[in-house]
Amino acid sequence: MEFFTVSLLNGISYGLLLFMLSSGLTLIFSMMGVLNFAHASFYMLGAYFAFTVAQLVGYWPALVVAPLLVGVLGAAFEVYCLRRVHKFGHVPELLITFGLSFIILEMVQLVWGTSSVDYRVPALLSGPLFTLYGTQFPLYRGFMMLVAVLMLIAIWLLLTRTRIGLVIQAALTHPETVEALGHNVPRVFMLVFGGGAALAGLAGVIGGNAFVTEPGMAATVGSVIFVVVVVGGMGSLSGAFVASLLIGIVQTFAVGIDASLVWALGKLGLAITPETFGWALWKLKISQIAPILPYVFLVLILIFRPKGLLGTREG
Repeated sequence: MEFFTVSLLNGISYGLLLFMLSSGLTLIFSMMGVLNFAHASFYMLGAYFAFTVAQLVGYWPALVVAPLLVGVLGAAFEVYCLRRVHKFGHVPELLITFGLSFIILEMVQLVWGTSSVDYRVPALLSGPLFTLYGTQFPLYRGFMMLVAVLMLIAIWLLLTRTRIGLVIQAALTHPETVEALGHNVPRVFMLVFGGGAALAGLAGVIGGNAFVTEPGMAATVGSVIFVVVVVGGMGSLSGAFVASLLIGIVQTFAVGIDASLVWALGKLGLAITPETFGWALWKLKISQIAPILPYVFLVLILIFRPKGLLGTREG
C-alpha cells in the first residue's frame, strides 16, 4: 500500500509537469496549426531565466518575470520569423522551429555554460508537505501540482468563457470574418504563440529546480511532450491532460517495480521461456523499460486510434 500511494502521488506530480509542458504546445497547434519543435527549448529558457532572475531579486519575482520574458521572445519569433514562412506550408514551419531549437541550445551554452547550474528550490517550499507511511512528500511537488491545476483552469476559462477566447478560436477557422469584425488576426496569432511559449517558460521555472537545469533538459523532455500531444489527441487540451497523467503515473510505477518483465507477462497469463525471446528479454526488468513506455503508448495510439484519446483530427 505504501508503494502504491507514494508512487501514485509522484506519478501525478510528474504527469502534471508534463501537462504544463504540453499545454502550450497543444494551444499553439489547436489555434494556429503549427507544431512547434522549439517548445521544449522555451521550457529550458524559462528555467535559465528563472535561475538568473532569482539570483537578482528572488524566486517569486522570477516566477512571473521568466515566463513573460520567454513569452516576449516567442511572440517576436512568430512576428519576424514564423509569419514569413507560414504561407509556404507546414514543412517550412517545422524546419524553422527545429532550427530555432538548435540556436537556443547554443545560446544557452554560450551564456550559462555546458554544465548544470545551481537552481534550487526556494527555502519556503523546501520542506515536506506531509509524511505518509514514513515517506515525506515534498512541499515543492505539491506546489507544482497546484500550479498545473490552476493553469488548466485558467486556460479553460480563457478559451471558453471570455471574448478573447472566442476571438482566438475563430481566428483559425474564419480569419476573414474575424478581420471583418475589426480584430487583428496576425496580432491574435502573435499573442497565441507568445502565450504558448510563456506556458513552456512557466513549466521551466517550476520544473527546472525540481529536476536539473542543464543544456540537455530540452532534449530530455522534448520527445515526451510530443508523445503526450499525440496520445491525448492533436490540439485537445483535455486530451493532453489525460495523457500526461496516464504517462506520468504508468512510468513512475514502472520505475519502482524491480521485477522481471517475464514475471509481469506471466501474471497476464503469457508463459514465456528463455528460448522464446532469448536470455536478454528473460533477464529484462520492468524498471529498465520504463523510459520507452511513452513511445509504446504512441505506437499503440497511432495503430488503433490515430486521432488520440480525446482528439478530433487524424494524425
